Amino acid sequence: MIQGVQIDLISADRLDNMTTMEKIRLILDDVMEGNIVVLEKGLTPDEQSRLIEITMLEITPDGFSGIEMETYSAKDAGSSGGGLFGRLLGKKGPGTRMTVIGPANQMKTIKKDKDLISAWVSSR
Repeated sequence: MIQGVQIDLISADRLDNMTTMEKIRLILDDVMEGNIVVLEKGLTPDEQSRLIEITMLEITPDGFSGIEMETYSAKDAGSSGGGLFGRLLGKKGPGTRMTVIGPANQMKTIKKDKDLISAWVSSR
């Protein structure tokens, strides 16, 4: 059996074909299993609010402890444009942003600046 933490990288194309609730369920189901989710294209402010709202309903004293979430937009990345995935895949475009989401009891953001999100992740 493989030990460690699973990281799911979800493309913007996949998210674009989903409703808000489908996105939230996909994210929460993954995170509740102890996985880290990285979204190529972040959620809208309304989707983020809804994710937080639903997460609060899912928290249990002896189970799911919530989420840790960090986001940065293309404008945060300076003049490089397109964000991290965009640079890796050769895509350009304003408005794309990356979001990292994980279980609150396993992921802690250490540092966030204009082009780097650094997180500490413990195994289950």
